[in-house]
Amino acid sequence: MEVQFPKKLVLPLIILLGAVMGVFFYLLYVARMPSYLSDDPSACVNCHIMAPYYQSWQKSSHQAWTTCNECHVPQDNFVRGYAFKAKDGLYHAAVFTARMEPQVIRPRNESYGVIMENCIRCHSQLNKEFVNTGMIRFADTRKGNGKACWDCHREVPHGRISNLAMSPNAIVPLPESPVPQWLKNIMK
Repeated sequence: MEVQFPKKLVLPLIILLGAVMGVFFYLLYVARMPSYLSDDPSACVNCHIMAPYYQSWQKSSHQAWTTCNECHVPQDNFVRGYAFKAKDGLYHAAVFTARMEPQVIRPRNESYGVIMENCIRCHSQLNKEFVNTGMIRFADTRKGNGKACWDCHREVPHGRISNLAMSPNAIVPLPESPVPQWLKNIMK
């Protein structure tokens, strides 16, 4: 026995799917999703809460040599890097959309591990030849077997930012509003 799809539901189903796809692509546009595929640090200030962190990076010694992704995303392989970026991005999107962002942003444990890997990767000559600390993982520091890089280098590269209120007028390249001008005119 063959079940047939009712022909009178075809048009409403097409309209519904079109509306869902339209909303999906509009959300991709509003969230500036393509910007997150790049290494451009200004993508970080798509979220206003990141402005002080971006500004502090701009004023740091690391600004000339690194981007946000070079410190905050795994660099050992392409797949791990984008998988981490996607996972972290979805977490951030959920937190910011639900308005649950903390006043002070701190990395999650997995992020601390990535940041420390990248400190050691960039400063490998220093770690192996000059101070002879070698490679330790962040997990080792959690067990008391050594110190994390930022235990001594507290102000690298973001300085003393403890919350958004410390730098409310950060001068950063904030993105333009995604709301079209015709819609803004209607809202006036």
